[in-house]
Amino acid sequence: MSVMSYKEITDLLPHRYPFLLVDRVTELEPKKRIVGYKNVTINEEFFNGHFPNHPIMPGVLILEALAQVSGLMGLATMDKERVANTVYYFAGMDKVRFKKPVLPGDRLELEARYITDKRGIWRFECEARVDGQLACSADIMCAERELNFD
Repeated sequence: MSVMSYKEITDLLPHRYPFLLVDRVTELEPKKRIVGYKNVTINEEFFNGHFPNHPIMPGVLILEALAQVSGLMGLATMDKERVANTVYYFAGMDKVRFKKPVLPGDRLELEARYITDKRGIWRFECEARVDGQLACSADIMCAERELNFD
C-alpha cells in the first residue's frame, strides 16, 4: 500500500483550488482500492450559497471528490509519460445514495474499489464517510482519454 501527498495528487490530477477535492491519499492498492480524504472547512466557496445559515456540502461535489479519488487510482497505474498525456473524465454514475449531510469541520473519507476497466472506461464502487458513517455511495465511471490540445 502506498500514500500520496498533496504534491503527488496535483502531479496526477489537473484540478486545482477551489476544485481539487482530495487532500491526501492514505491507502492505494492499484486496481483494487484507494482511500483518501477531504478536510471540509467553513472557508469552502460553496458554503456561501449552499446554504446560508445552514451550510451543507453539495452532493454533486461529494460525487466529484469520489470521481477524483477514483481517477487517481487509474492514473497511479500508468507510467509517467502516459500520465502526462492522459486525463480522466467523470463519465457516469449509478446507484447514487445520500445518507448523511457533510458539514463544515467534517473529514470526508473517500474510498473507491476497482470493479473493471475496458476500452478506457473504468468502473468503481465508491463510498464517502464521515466519522465512519456513510454519507454517500455510488458506482462511478471514469473515461481515460489522451490529452489533445489541438
